[in-house]
Amino acid sequence: MNSDYQYLRVGLVGLGLDAYWTQFEGLEARLQGYLSEVERKIEEPSRRIFNLGLIDTPQKALAAGHACKRNDIDILLIYVTTYALSATVLPIVLRARVPVVLLNLQPVAAIEYESFNKMDSGTAMTGEWLAHCSSCPMPEIANVFRRLDIPFHQVTGMLHDDPECWDQIAEWLRAAHVVHSLGHSRLGLMGHYYSGMLDIATDLTQVSGRFGIHVEMLEVDELSALRKELGEESIRQKLEAFAEFFEVGKDCLDSELKRAAATAAALDRFIEKNDLNMMAYYYKGTGIPENENTMSSIILGTSMLTGKGIPVAGEYEIKNVIAMKIMDLLGAGGSFTEYYAMDFEEDLALMGHDGPGHIGMAQGKIKVRPLRVYHGKVGNGLSVEMSVKQGPVTLLSIVEDKECGFNLQVAEGESVPGAILQIGNTNSRYRFPLGVRRFVEQWNAHGPAHHCAIGIGHLAGQLDKVARLFGLNCIKVC
Repeated sequence: MNSDYQYLRVGLVGLGLDAYWTQFEGLEARLQGYLSEVERKIEEPSRRIFNLGLIDTPQKALAAGHACKRNDIDILLIYVTTYALSATVLPIVLRARVPVVLLNLQPVAAIEYESFNKMDSGTAMTGEWLAHCSSCPMPEIANVFRRLDIPFHQVTGMLHDDPECWDQIAEWLRAAHVVHSLGHSRLGLMGHYYSGMLDIATDLTQVSGRFGIHVEMLEVDELSALRKELGEESIRQKLEAFAEFFEVGKDCLDSELKRAAATAAALDRFIEKNDLNMMAYYYKGTGIPENENTMSSIILGTSMLTGKGIPVAGEYEIKNVIAMKIMDLLGAGGSFTEYYAMDFEEDLALMGHDGPGHIGMAQGKIKVRPLRVYHGKVGNGLSVEMSVKQGPVTLLSIVEDKECGFNLQVAEGESVPGAILQIGNTNSRYRFPLGVRRFVEQWNAHGPAHHCAIGIGHLAGQLDKVARLFGLNCIKVC
């Protein structure tokens, strides 16, 4: 991503009413202090915060709206500090045209009633009350937004000592980071669909239009040509990287490791040359030995890329590599998976996939094993085997939808210990609160493709916010 676009650009405004400032001494400065505290709490090196100040008139609102456009903000946080007219917020959002989160943050849990009622000045009492009445104009603002079909989101809580509230704000900003990053991403598509998998066929116009992702069509021939140009030093360096990154089985032939190292080194150049942030691929290579050699030795290189934040999905799974990228941007990993089998004795599902694995979510190192045949694919060579870290996990599927392009479908479960299929694939045992029978039925009922992405942690609430910022629905199965 170009360095100019690597930061999430956050607009921040406070709302107030100019008539109050001359009536209630110190109120304006106090509310400006609250706004500065919000700015301090949301500052991070990956963000640029544009604090546009306390907006207290329609004229200032208009100017703030233009400032939002000039600063190219990605999300707008509107801190409602006290009663404010809806006319002081509408001009901002009309011009900003970005997702809006209304912050209804009271400075403390409750007004100190006893000391408040002992105040000897009615004016001072009103000023003190106004410093706590952030909730007062919220219905007015919501009314205007709903009547004008302006989407908005809310966080209600306290400015201080409210972890739940600030966790919600953090989730909105992480969701905005995902939206921003996907909107500046390039997806490479190399090869063609796996013949007959109708569920994974994807409308690329919807991909670009809904997520903002640029799609680049690529040739396997280019990767094979780069592989052919490699020197021995590049291959040697990649072999050293393999030894550090993977647990390489003793039954892996040196010739196969060298073949995979050549493809991995070429992949690095391929990704850099085409400026890719993610890639989906599938290609038989039948009848063209160089291409078949490239594609049958690609798994170790794609696993390393996936672990470095450039997810790669096999079987030309466009929707799923986007799901993997979302998971990775959330720090949850993001690995390719599908149903393998059901275990009715232990009430769990076995899920996994061949191809790339994500080191950031592996239970131990990723193992490298030789396979005499890639099931359903051409050739043979080295594959990777791993289990997902035991503990909470979330499944994510991007499901095509006739009305809004896509939905996000999620399910929370647990990765649990026990025997797995040692077949040179990524695979794990997952338990879901619905039980395996109901989970499988409910997951299938919404029509996802047979692949999905899995990430570590329970992320349904976070992914719901990502969906809402994209203007999509989020279906939570469990």
